[in-house]
Amino acid sequence: MAKFINEPSHTFNEYLLIPGYSSSECIPANVSLKTPLVKYKKGETPAITMNIPMISSIMQAVSGDRLAVALAKEGGVAFIYGSQSVEDEAAMVRRAKSYKAGFVTSDSNIKPTDTLADVVALKERTGHNTMAVTDDGTPNGKLVGIVSGRDYRVSRMSPDTPVYTFMTPFEKLIWAEEGTTLKVANDIIWDNKLNSLPIIDKDGKLCYMVFRKDYEQHKSNPAELLDSSKRYIVGAGINTRDYAERVPALLEAGADVLCIDSSEGFSDWQKFTIAWIREKYGDSVKVGAGNVVDAAGFRFLAECGADFIKVGIGGGSICITRETKGIGRGQATALIDVCAERDRYYEETGIYIPVCSDGGIVYDHHITLALAMGADFVMLGRYFARFDESPSNKVSIGGTYYKEYWGEGSARARNWQRYDMGGAKKLSFEEGVDSYVPYAGRLKDNVAMTLSKVRSTMCNCGALTIPELQEKAVLTLVSATSIVEGGAHDVIRKENTTTIK
Repeated sequence: MAKFINEPSHTFNEYLLIPGYSSSECIPANVSLKTPLVKYKKGETPAITMNIPMISSIMQAVSGDRLAVALAKEGGVAFIYGSQSVEDEAAMVRRAKSYKAGFVTSDSNIKPTDTLADVVALKERTGHNTMAVTDDGTPNGKLVGIVSGRDYRVSRMSPDTPVYTFMTPFEKLIWAEEGTTLKVANDIIWDNKLNSLPIIDKDGKLCYMVFRKDYEQHKSNPAELLDSSKRYIVGAGINTRDYAERVPALLEAGADVLCIDSSEGFSDWQKFTIAWIREKYGDSVKVGAGNVVDAAGFRFLAECGADFIKVGIGGGSICITRETKGIGRGQATALIDVCAERDRYYEETGIYIPVCSDGGIVYDHHITLALAMGADFVMLGRYFARFDESPSNKVSIGGTYYKEYWGEGSARARNWQRYDMGGAKKLSFEEGVDSYVPYAGRLKDNVAMTLSKVRSTMCNCGALTIPELQEKAVLTLVSATSIVEGGAHDVIRKENTTTIK
């Protein structure tokens, strides 16, 4: 007969934090949100520590190279989606890594034999005024000049005017050699009153562009997450089928950390994948695994060698696994159970394996609840899908802007590898839906607002770090009636009324 757990599993919305004593030091400005991304031994430092407890979901509608750079600027890590060809995923990783925190691989390039019409078309496509003129029109071709808005007048020139006749030629450019530091590059820009500075190698080929406007952006991102070469830290998703081909390509492209993208991680398929990575690379390659919902699942993946473990099945806003297969667990209960096992494992072995809460985050305060329950960080899909930097299209519906958002288990994603059970190479049935989410603007603005709420709540609990929050937090289950009480009630909201003049 089946084993029954009669205690109901709970969601984040069924819990509240009880405020604790807050000293005068407990102000949001003093809160640190640093958190380990990968496992470490007691007394040692994690190989990767994030500055904020947020990573992005391994989804086509969420994690491309633009979002990877934007999230790394804020201190988190994006995991570029793996449900694409090995070559395309590696190219995304390479683009994000080549950004190099101020050193930008040029994405507006043109040949000297192209025309003014080509320049105008390129400007409309990229929105950039400054274009590198290379011998072959590629980002890494030999630099022969620069075109900027001050070099031409559309109203006074023929559209078929060749670029070489009005560009600023290489002989008149100020440039810097490959290996120049960002500080020196910015000094050159300021000393010479430039808007941009090309960085070229010993053969005259273009490596990067450094822009004046990026200097202020760099200064405004004190929490940015960089590797030892001052490049943004980037994650990438893998599956349990083609890892022997995909993993080497992603590592060659510069991926800092990998994560197995799977709806259910308590399986031999994940064990085989991690074992292959460990046999080939040892512990030098960091790989997360999951998803699991109980202590046994955590223990299994811990013993397989996972560097972090994701918790959650069926709690995502576009996930219908619970509806279609009848498996899963309330996210809060699953997280509490797994984190308790994580702590037991740490006591037994001296190895701390970070736990990621994946799914079930509806409101910003759910992030704080997840951290208080033991999560080291959260993985977010719908949250990031709403932003400019996500790869999906922005559409207007009834005069309101939305972003497209679909699950990796939907027919649109065709990501059968995520639901691998050793069978045929196809998606037998859908475990995700195709949808829209309200457009929310820039990632930076929204993340700043969300984290200000997290810091404020932590101060209410008398905690200045995530471990301190987990130690001091007092949580209480709430009734359905108290959930209603917690929102606006027994009033008429102003936005629902019409003023009669």
